[in-house]
Amino acid sequence: MYLLYSVLLAAALLVASPYWLFQMLRHGKYRRGLSERLGRTPGRILYQQKHSVWIHAVSLGEVLAVTELIRRLQIEFPDHRIAISTTTDTGQTLAASRFGPENVFYFPFDLQFCVTPYLDALQPDLLIIAETEFWPNLLRLAKQRGTRVAIVNARISDRSFPGYRRWRPLLGRVLNHVDLFLAQTAEDARRLAQIGAPSDRVFVSGNLKFDAPAPTTPAIVNQLRSVLTSENAGPVLVCGSTVDGEESLLISAFQAVLTRYPHASMLLAPRHPERFATVAGLLQTSDLKFFKRSTWKEEQLSGGIVLIDSIGELASLYALADVAFVGGSLVPRGGHSILEPAQYGVPILVGPHTENFRDIVELFRKQNAVRIVSADALTSTILGLLGNEAERGGLGRRALETLQSQRGATEFTLQKVRALLEPNLHEAQHA
Repeated sequence: MYLLYSVLLAAALLVASPYWLFQMLRHGKYRRGLSERLGRTPGRILYQQKHSVWIHAVSLGEVLAVTELIRRLQIEFPDHRIAISTTTDTGQTLAASRFGPENVFYFPFDLQFCVTPYLDALQPDLLIIAETEFWPNLLRLAKQRGTRVAIVNARISDRSFPGYRRWRPLLGRVLNHVDLFLAQTAEDARRLAQIGAPSDRVFVSGNLKFDAPAPTTPAIVNQLRSVLTSENAGPVLVCGSTVDGEESLLISAFQAVLTRYPHASMLLAPRHPERFATVAGLLQTSDLKFFKRSTWKEEQLSGGIVLIDSIGELASLYALADVAFVGGSLVPRGGHSILEPAQYGVPILVGPHTENFRDIVELFRKQNAVRIVSADALTSTILGLLGNEAERGGLGRRALETLQSQRGATEFTLQKVRALLEPNLHEAQHA
């Protein structure tokens, strides 16, 4: 089975290589870390330490989710090196800034010749994979070495569940290499068992993203706040993680806002860096005043839009919002996390397509802590909230209260992970 999987994966990588080459040349995607993905361990991670833990967090959101867990592990197990792999550039940048570039690398392709050099270099006592990344070769090779394996903050989306269930006979063999599954919800736990995870290894931990600490405030936030305050600009809309098909709707809504609030401002943050130029072109044709965050020189913001063409700053920028919109949800893209604006007590709007965060959005909806709007109702809902301070304040307050009520997943996860690490330590001490 593993040989066939490896052959099919290698073939898929080969077939996809022209697309990747095109993306590298046109957008610069996939260029960073290519040699690392192919199994060349970077010199910066090759220092020796007796014990280590390898944590894989795909992208920026997963890095944010496991940040507090990593910090707690560093405190409780100071003799362990914590090494973090990511798949995306945004995740790599954030992880390197938080945990040091000498502990961060790009996740290798799931082929034996790519994975083995990292297992040789790190010799991990424990492999922790955030959310749902079932890599057959990695799991098998780690288990063969006696490495304990945990899947934390696991979720099985509506979209992926039917496919996983279809492959249960094969997937069950892969999941048997995992010692511990910590699911975000009872429904995720049920789905894990249905796709082949041994039920006695599956537990409900809650969602680590509720425990993510508030980000440090970058200088740009204070600069924007100072300019907005000095010119009495506002209200401020922060529209984050937007995708193709949403920016035009948001620009139209902002034009309507300006007719009633001529000093309003909008911060617009596209989800994918390769779309920054496209969105800039869209703003240029709108006849609205706009600036790029990368070239803004503290010009007047009243009545204008700031295009956030930067990485890793959006979470802090939500602190400036009178109303926040979280993208990927007005069009069928599954949505993005609403927890970042919630931690600032900001009133949150999302579209109807939030399948990727179904449980979080449903929890907030039940607490009247988020507004779900259609494209047609977007403008009227924004104007309604801006015109009703009490309603706006209540919506934001309930969002913060809902987030705070769900904290605790990190402590539960740490308790279960500790139980996996301590037997390895005991065995090493008596070897």
